[in-house]
Amino acid sequence: MALTVEAKTSVVSTHRRHEKDTGSPEIQVALLTNRIKQLTDHLKQHKRDHSSRRGLLKMVGARSSLLKYLNRTDRQKYQKIIESLGLRK
Repeated sequence: MALTVEAKTSVVSTHRRHEKDTGSPEIQVALLTNRIKQLTDHLKQHKRDHSSRRGLLKMVGARSSLLKYLNRTDRQKYQKIIESLGLRK
C-alpha cells in the first residue's frame, strides 16, 4: 500500500529545502524510508511474499545510492537527514 497523500505532504514539508521543493535527495530519502518501514511491517506478517521483498531490496538500494550522493556532495545535509530519520546508529 502506497503512502497516503497526507503522509506524503507532511514528509515533503518537513524535509524540503525551499517552498517549492518536491524532489531533493533529502525528500526522496525520507519518502523511501517511510515506504521501507511500511514494507518491513508487511513482510513480518507475510513471510512468503517474495515479490514485495524484492521491491523492498530495490528501495533500500535506491536509498543507499541517494545517501552516498548526499555524503559526497554535502556532508552537513547528509548528517542532518541521517539524524532526523534515525538511520545510522
